[in-house]
Amino acid sequence: MRQEARDRLIFALDVAGFSAAEEWVEKLHKNVGLFKVGKQLFTRCGPEVVRMVQDHGGEVFLDLKYHDIPNTVAKAAIEACKLGVKIFNVHALGGSEMMRKTVEEVDNYCTSAGVNRPMMLAVTILTSSTEETLHEVGIDHTVAEMVPRLAKLAKDSGFDGVVASPKEVALVREVCGADFAIVTPGVRPTFAALDDQKRVTTPTDAIAAGATALVVGRPISAASDPLEAAGKILLEIEDALGIND
Repeated sequence: MRQEARDRLIFALDVAGFSAAEEWVEKLHKNVGLFKVGKQLFTRCGPEVVRMVQDHGGEVFLDLKYHDIPNTVAKAAIEACKLGVKIFNVHALGGSEMMRKTVEEVDNYCTSAGVNRPMMLAVTILTSSTEETLHEVGIDHTVAEMVPRLAKLAKDSGFDGVVASPKEVALVREVCGADFAIVTPGVRPTFAALDDQKRVTTPTDAIAAGATALVVGRPISAASDPLEAAGKILLEIEDALGIND
């Protein structure tokens, strides 16, 4: 598989403990660009699991979705920089002040420490959310209205990109341009079940629509042959990019 396709595939380490995470990293790191470490795994294992991925030659997407007062989020973001993660994220619903403060402090820290600045993403609307979900919490706009609105807010606040459903990739591209990163969960190849994701599409369609990278978990981990499943997804990415031999 070509490196460009590999760099666009992020495997979700949605497992309960360190040993299970390490097994997946050992199995997949040659074919997967990044490993997503989320709330469950990080709460259980802490920074040690990030270092484990890095020790195996992998990169980390720290998916903790920071959402708090501006100073608290900015300080947490600096700790993510110290861990050497490739990507981390916040909730765009935290607002522009929170995001601008985080960008400012991360830029200052990375410059002074002489370290690479992580890609900073903002979460728009979770892929498990529907119109009903938004209405329950007092948001009277549709998902299709909220996602580009939050994406534009993130871009204007200095963020590098967003996490958004593949169904909204085109909407984000329209308001944020070609150079804005869009990382998409909710990607399901034709051989996989939908599980609890509501707004999904295939890897081919997501990349063709303009997605920068894809977060994939259960379509790989629940497959009878996870390596084969990952390989099929990489082939779909290559097809969409037009880089097949």
